[in-house]
Amino acid sequence: MRKSILPILLLSVALLGSCDTFRKIAGRPTSGELELKRLKIEAQQAEIEALKAEQKKLTDSLAMVDSLRQLSGTVLNLSELGGLYTTSLDFKYYIIVGSFRNRGYAENLLTNVAGYGYTPVLICFRNGLFAVGISPVNRVEDAVRSLKSVKEEEFCPPDVWILVNE
Repeated sequence: MRKSILPILLLSVALLGSCDTFRKIAGRPTSGELELKRLKIEAQQAEIEALKAEQKKLTDSLAMVDSLRQLSGTVLNLSELGGLYTTSLDFKYYIIVGSFRNRGYAENLLTNVAGYGYTPVLICFRNGLFAVGISPVNRVEDAVRSLKSVKEEEFCPPDVWILVNE
């Protein structure tokens, strides 16, 4: 009878006990602990991917700054010009092909630029300047590309610049 108790006891422990029980006995991590480690690793991988994406954005931004420097381009923010007077701008970036104190000069350039197939916008600043903006875009990469192509146009002055509407 005693001989049969030991195998029955071992069999009942094996049947009633789980793998986690044997893992604990052996000093190994349980399935719950393994799942927590897996979740931590996934969270760390997500953080690494987010950091890589941020690094790519910064690298792209630096490349855009270098492109602008090579184009001898200037970037001005609305606040540096005193803000807008009457115009509401729908896009973040505009290529400014001319700015004048005299509204008539700005309107003449507006007509001239429209003749080249662009849809120019008259931008009125609080500091009294009237600017002609073309190629509105929302991404800086697109603004730099537009600046490159506009610089090749016959009407484009050497002091063309990018306006940032923030």
